[in-house]
Amino acid sequence: MNLPTKNSLQSYQVVLYHRALHPELFQLRGRKVIRHGDYELESWVMSGSHLLRFEHKSLCASELVTDQDRNLPEGGVVTAFLCAGERDYEHAFKKDRVTYMTTVQTETLSDNLFAATYEEMLDFGRESGALTHAWEDESGRCLSMIDVQRYSTEVHAQAYHLIANGGIVLRTQTIFEVK
Repeated sequence: MNLPTKNSLQSYQVVLYHRALHPELFQLRGRKVIRHGDYELESWVMSGSHLLRFEHKSLCASELVTDQDRNLPEGGVVTAFLCAGERDYEHAFKKDRVTYMTTVQTETLSDNLFAATYEEMLDFGRESGALTHAWEDESGRCLSMIDVQRYSTEVHAQAYHLIANGGIVLRTQTIFEVK
């Protein structure tokens, strides 16, 4: 069983890096690479967390969503912020003419609503071919999922993390846009 290091909504954070991160730092449970035109997006799903690595020409940027607060790489950090509540963030990699945008939403659900949401998201993941990882914590079934849509000058990634302990649902919607 793979448990996140913490189960508090207050511990989840987004960290944006201006570099690649190495897979040996994480317990990967799934990986998918999408190449389209001049860009590439690599998605990694872990228990309760994810990483998106975007490359376009000389730019390499990585979004890490995690509940870990220790032993994270410090080099190349553009920003880091907590996920609790609702948050929008935008950063322009001006030299590379790429804009990163993300919206983070979190909520805590009752047991019944969490169970229904879990089943709905599991079905959605199967239908859409999303990258998914299901596991259990001490309170029940959990799910992490990344669904990606590619367009000619941008890529959209929606990530969902459903953590049974606490009924936590964390959703991120991320866009990398090439200008």
